[in-house]
This record gives sequence, C-alpha cells and structure tokens, in this order.
Amino acid sequence: MAKSTRTPLISGNWKMHHNHFEAISTVQKLSYLLTKDDYEAVDVSVHPPFTDLRSVQTVLEADEIPIALGAQHCHWEEKGAFTGEISPAFLAKLNVTYVICGHSERRELFGETDEMVNAKAKAILKWDMTPIICCGETLEEREAGGTDAKVAGQVRAALSGLTPEQVAGLVIAYEPIWAIGTGRTASADDAQAVCSLVRATVAEVAGAEAAESVRIQYGGSVKAANAVELMAQPDIDGALVGGASLVAEDFAGIVQFHAAT
Repeated sequence: MAKSTRTPLISGNWKMHHNHFEAISTVQKLSYLLTKDDYEAVDVSVHPPFTDLRSVQTVLEADEIPIALGAQHCHWEEKGAFTGEISPAFLAKLNVTYVICGHSERRELFGETDEMVNAKAKAILKWDMTPIICCGETLEEREAGGTDAKVAGQVRAALSGLTPEQVAGLVIAYEPIWAIGTGRTASADDAQAVCSLVRATVAEVAGAEAAESVRIQYGGSVKAANAVELMAQPDIDGALVGGASLVAEDFAGIVQFHAAT
C-alpha cells in the first residue's frame, strides 16, 4: 500500500518536565534546528506543562516560529467548581491548536474513562481546537490477545456522537502502554497493523472519507533511530513523542525523518 498524502504530525509531549524557562530554551533551540523544508514536510506541535503555555505561546508568536502550541489535557466543562482542572476555553485563549485527550497516563493513573475522553474530545472541538485522542493496550492485554478489542473499543467510544466532518479533522494516537518510557517499541509492522485497525474502526464509525482523512500517530519510545521506519508505514501519519522530545536535538532528529525518505 502506498503512503498517503496526509501531512505527518510530530508532537512533543513534555509531560511533567521543563519549567517555563526550560520550555522557552527548548523551543528556541528547536527553532534553530528546524528548517523551512522541515516545516513544509511535517507539522510540529509541542505540549508543555500548563505553567509553560503562556511563555511558549509568546515565544512562538513573537518569533513567528511555525510550531503549533499544544496542551496535555483539559476538562470537558467550560467553567465551574473543578479545583485543579483546566478549561478548554482557557486553552483556546492561548491559541492552543492541539489538546492531548485520553493519554494512557491519564487513563491508568487518574482514572479517566472512555466517557470522559469522549466528553473532552467534544469540548476541545467546541473551542475550535483539535483533539489528539489516545488509545492503546497494556502488556497484559497484548499478551492475552486483547489488543484489537481494547483499541477498537477505545476508538469507538471516543468518537461517539461526533460527525464525520469532525472525525475527519481529528488526530488519533496509538500508544501501546507497554512501550511508553520503557525503551521498548512496537515493530513497524506491529504498529502499522494496529494503526490500520484504528483507521478501519474510524471507517466503521464515521465512513471511509473520514477514515482516509484522519491522521494517526504512533507513540511509544519513538526516537530518530526508528522514526524513518515507523513513518514509512501507510497508516502511520506522525508520532506522539515523550522523552525524546525533551531535548531539542533529539526531537529535531525525529521531525527530520522526512529527509531520509
């Protein structure tokens, strides 16, 4: 199967790393390393902690750096008595483009349910931002042969109630939980197989046109060394990068995978 014409999206999820000074420095270094050719070939987003968002926004806009600002999480309500949560309306005011939704760490550590992920996806879309909806299985589920059921179920639940037009503009990230931060990576063939399943599930829910348009990322110990092989797969349209996005040189190496293809 030939590679599609979907523009790859490489997203750096900084998780609970980098204070706002470190975030500014990382973005500036990244901008020095990436070229016009990189930005033409690949969409890039960075997802710093909430306390960094305004600082990073200011740098990106003042220096006209063509990197999209992303957030790691939000609540589904616009406002209310939700101490410690972040409103999607607040993120929209900061010109956030992408919001990670249902990351495995949010699901596994903080008890986010499929219903919550669906509510968040709808709220993110309401405020004209794009959800990066995450799905993925644990090692136990994988070894028990439950990968397909787990991933397809998460995708169906996340897309419930969305129109085909909304689904077409989404990003879905397949991130096997067993590969996050462990140094273990799904083989390119295995990653492609699950990303193909994700696309087939989208087609069942929202139709073939939406499935062809939706961008599917792979996440899980992505590095410059494996990025080229992963990105060559027909149903992998980018990467959701964790640890390797914290160092500008490492992240730039992943973004520049296109130069080797």
